[in-house]
Amino acid sequence: MISRVLYLYVLLPISIVQNSHFRGGTITWRPLNNTPSGGTVSLIIRQRYSWRRGVAPCDDSIIAARGSIGDVAPIYCASGNCGLWINNMYTDTYCTDFNVDLDVSSGEKYEIRTYPLNISFSIIYQSCCWFAALTTGANGGWNVVNHINTIVRPDGYVNTSPVAVTIPIIYKEINIQHVHVVQMSDFDSDDILKCRWSSGGTSTINGFDECFDVCLGLSSASLINENCTLVFTLTVASFYSAVALQIEDFYNSAATVPMSSVPLQFLFYGYANPGGCSTPSAIIGNRPNRACIGTPIGSNVTEYVIVQVYCPGKAIVDFVSSSPVGMTKSAILNPSPGVYHLILSWIPTHDQYGPQGFCAGAIDNTQIQSNQWCITFLVGFDSPDVIRPKIIQGSASPLGTIFQNHSIFSIQTTKSVSRPNRNDTFIYFTDSTTNTLVQKFDCGWSPEVTYTGYTTVIYFSNPPWIPGHFYYVTFDSGVASGTDFCHPESAPITDETFWVFNIWDPAVSSTTTTTTTAPTTGTITTRPLSTSSINTLLTTTGIVITSSLPPTTTTSTSSTTTTRTTATTRTTPSTPSTVAVIYSNDLLLKFTHQMFRVITSSNRALAQRIARPTLQFVRAESRTDAESGSVASGNDAFSKKEHAEEARWARRHDAEQIAKYRTEHPAGGQAGRQGSPQQRLADLEAEKRRIEQEIAELKRQKN
Repeated sequence: MISRVLYLYVLLPISIVQNSHFRGGTITWRPLNNTPSGGTVSLIIRQRYSWRRGVAPCDDSIIAARGSIGDVAPIYCASGNCGLWINNMYTDTYCTDFNVDLDVSSGEKYEIRTYPLNISFSIIYQSCCWFAALTTGANGGWNVVNHINTIVRPDGYVNTSPVAVTIPIIYKEINIQHVHVVQMSDFDSDDILKCRWSSGGTSTINGFDECFDVCLGLSSASLINENCTLVFTLTVASFYSAVALQIEDFYNSAATVPMSSVPLQFLFYGYANPGGCSTPSAIIGNRPNRACIGTPIGSNVTEYVIVQVYCPGKAIVDFVSSSPVGMTKSAILNPSPGVYHLILSWIPTHDQYGPQGFCAGAIDNTQIQSNQWCITFLVGFDSPDVIRPKIIQGSASPLGTIFQNHSIFSIQTTKSVSRPNRNDTFIYFTDSTTNTLVQKFDCGWSPEVTYTGYTTVIYFSNPPWIPGHFYYVTFDSGVASGTDFCHPESAPITDETFWVFNIWDPAVSSTTTTTTTAPTTGTITTRPLSTSSINTLLTTTGIVITSSLPPTTTTSTSSTTTTRTTATTRTTPSTPSTVAVIYSNDLLLKFTHQMFRVITSSNRALAQRIARPTLQFVRAESRTDAESGSVASGNDAFSKKEHAEEARWARRHDAEQIAKYRTEHPAGGQAGRQGSPQQRLADLEAEKRRIEQEIAELKRQKN
């Protein structure tokens, strides 16, 4: 082991020829298959480094051609089962990002290596040099150390290391306290993640110096281990501070030894307040910071980085970024004053399965940088999509016209969903009549928003609806979050026609008609026909009122008229405390009950044998329908009423059959005609078997 370390230091002068060129990096790994099979496991080892662009040239053509940049230095084994490591992995990477003004290029690559199960060791990239303008470790060397562990976990799987992403250089104003969160993620979603300062000693899981000359390079900073949050103040303008961290995963909260240890090294740059308006620009979307996006392998990915500039006379001139291999970026667009767009395009490949991070910072024409903005693409997984509501068999309730006291709203998604793992993720209810926001709910914590299976439910304790007004619902990114790993998020929905409803106005309750003797002046009011667009004549609440669309009026006139006007006043019913949402199966169930009533009035025996099995069949179907909602459960007001009516009809039918039997078979002389009680029992058993056969036949036809 000693000879190996000495050999490393012998190599250092070779790298010094390209001194002042390192800008940080990371090493991570994951198994190709996390289910153990045989005695070995294949790992994909990922390296990502950043360099001074003058030494590691990169541009768009090199990115498109997947050209290599950086040192071609070997990765060595630092500790553990080093006899199984072969020094044939090198540090040159495919260029993915560059910035001319910051003089930085970045790249990454993946390599597959196979190792025995149940071993562990640490690997190191050790070389020189950083550069002179460092507050700590000027012109010093670096160690980037990662711990690999193929020991099968207690849950029976092979571990996957955490991943942390960052842009290589982050600009911060001096003499101001800053809070910076490093985005960590782990494909083993139940693991406990912590980060710590890299150590210059040998008492860590790596058993080797993890940071060389830049240990504790961010002086006087504090680190919150549980969420990797840095709190610090830069004090020297035009100088850099190196940050060296280790991200580690623990099997549970009781574990004290990490399963892996991932290095992350990057830079902060301090600048003095330039005077005047110095508010940094901000990346405001399309996705929020730290969003997770499901991304199927081979899919065409398009995402927008949207920047808002707050100071007059300033413009976005560049971005500094950290991208997956193969991602391309458009030219900077300026669609409206103060707003700038960068379009990301990418087709993920099989070797990129799992979390892939993207980070960016926008740079304005005074060289002031926005806060870092990062998102995670979860390759190989889908994000849940909120299903666009439909009038018939729709995914949302309610639609169309509803009562003023309606308090429960729900919408379905394409995948099982859970509460978002971050706050500031809102559902908005807006009054389109007055163009005002009525209410919004933060899905990250609001108790009024609940998640169950594929459905998101929103509850209003005090419904704010105004009779006659129209409303629409919109969603932030991640309102519906999947259950995989980092909870891949639904896309934002800003379309004001996506989910709309209006409130019944009981004041609209009279009609006027004009009749005459021929020739006449007549007024004919025609409601518009239903189309594929939302029409409030069709509702999910059972309310039928005048359409919100304007009526069409046709008038014909002759020379002689006699007019009679009548006013019809409708009595406004009291509004029930709850309103049941009627889906398509509920309408079928209602129709079947009506059929039962009609048949019963003419032939009760036929109703018993046909209509009742049909009712049972409809109920069985509705219980397996994803849209059956509360009605299928039988616990809503509508179902309880229908069950009570059916029971009442059954009791009435049984009583009438008994009365009929007693009329046709009076006591006394009829006994002999009917035979013995045993004979009557046998007849009834035969009738029972015949009915059961009919029911079985109906079930067979259903299947």
